[in-house]
Amino acid sequence: MLLRYLQACTAGAMATASLMLSLPFISLQAAAAENADGPQSGWEMISDEEKTAVFAFAEDYKDFMSRAKTELSFVTEAVRLAEQAGFKAMPASGKFSPGDRYYDVNRDRTITLFVVGTEPMAEGFRVVGAHIDSPRLELKGRPLYESHGFALFQTYRHGGIKNYQWVNLPLALVGHVDKKDGTRVAVSVGLDKDDPIFIIPDLSPHVDADYRNRKNRDVIMGEELDPIIASMAPAEDSVKDSVLAYLKSEYDISEDDLVSAELAIVPAVEPRDVGFDRAMMAIYGQDDKLSSYTALRAILEQKNPARTAVAFLVDNEEVGNINNTGSNSDYFVDLLAELVYLERGDAYNDMDIRRALRHTKVVSSDVNPGIHPTYPGVWEAGNAPRLGYGVNLKLYGGGFNANSEFMAWNRAYLDEAGVAWQTATYKGRASGGTIGSSLSRRNMEVIDYGVPLLSIHSTYAVSSKVDVHMLYRAMDAFFRYGD
Repeated sequence: MLLRYLQACTAGAMATASLMLSLPFISLQAAAAENADGPQSGWEMISDEEKTAVFAFAEDYKDFMSRAKTELSFVTEAVRLAEQAGFKAMPASGKFSPGDRYYDVNRDRTITLFVVGTEPMAEGFRVVGAHIDSPRLELKGRPLYESHGFALFQTYRHGGIKNYQWVNLPLALVGHVDKKDGTRVAVSVGLDKDDPIFIIPDLSPHVDADYRNRKNRDVIMGEELDPIIASMAPAEDSVKDSVLAYLKSEYDISEDDLVSAELAIVPAVEPRDVGFDRAMMAIYGQDDKLSSYTALRAILEQKNPARTAVAFLVDNEEVGNINNTGSNSDYFVDLLAELVYLERGDAYNDMDIRRALRHTKVVSSDVNPGIHPTYPGVWEAGNAPRLGYGVNLKLYGGGFNANSEFMAWNRAYLDEAGVAWQTATYKGRASGGTIGSSLSRRNMEVIDYGVPLLSIHSTYAVSSKVDVHMLYRAMDAFFRYGD
């Protein structure tokens, strides 16, 4: 399916990786019952053959993430992989047959993939939902300005970040510019090894005395997150003029064209393994492209499900699920209604989609902060997710939890499939998030689960390879499990 994974499956020690869906993983809870000292790491519960599959999957994930820096590039990469796996763009009319594989793209920023099941769609869907936007910097409408011989871009923040993490870091500019004549100009500078990068320089310790009393979140203020983009100007021109001349010659865009642009500043860092044992990965954008990638891989594996299997990978969770590409939009329910209508034809009525939503089961997946080795006290250890211990079921309280019967239903297929799982509850407070509330308010049955990260919302978050693979296995089991 994926070139890197197929190569791994056919090369020497990697030959057994193709068995990964049928290999018997041991439940974390079952192992804990046999271990008086507490639960084991997921790594301790899998064989060398299973580790081969985990590491092969991680290589594909890193390769994908090296290109999927924003929701726009995620959708582009997802369409490429889906078409390689036999998915086609959803037709405007016609009848579906079990096993048909389609995708639908909403305004280039959200993608839904589905495999038609053998049961009527009016009897409900199986949906895995996750978001594909990540915290980042974006350019303001008129971003270009000059200061003391430098040209800079003014930015604002998409999602919650710690500002100081974005200084002294190689940065890339990615996205597109839409022009009045209807043409779109793609922009990507800083990701290729031969590209220049941009940078937000920090103050040196020799001159920062007046700023040392700033609090953690204010060490760098939001309005100070402006990357340097140029510093040289021809005679009689300003640095800003030289940048405008470059944009005109390289992209045929003007300063006014930047008003109708979607350009993001993202870390220009490659995914890398972490540690002597290479058990972890440091990657920008794992919140929540990690869950979205595993959902994508899981839906690609489905052939003839009983319930129509759906992966809903959506924009704008980091800013409140807003706009017509966020999960609060009517887009997704409208799409499901259209599917039911295409199946039912003239017999369709409003109760068909209402009945379908009532019988739809959803996994809303998003990552969580994991126990930090230096700051373990921010978690209550008994209810905290740990890297390497599998999928974490979110039990936040405050009305955010799945109901107990749906929680039990999910436990059943996780244990049956041998997926390692744990629980996650924040210390001393109820909290929630993800896209789950957008779907549960439509009367779908929703559970939230994901995997833990270190340095969540940072420029280079850390995940465990075994956790990523366990989440993929959990999603695959969810699609396949009977009622």
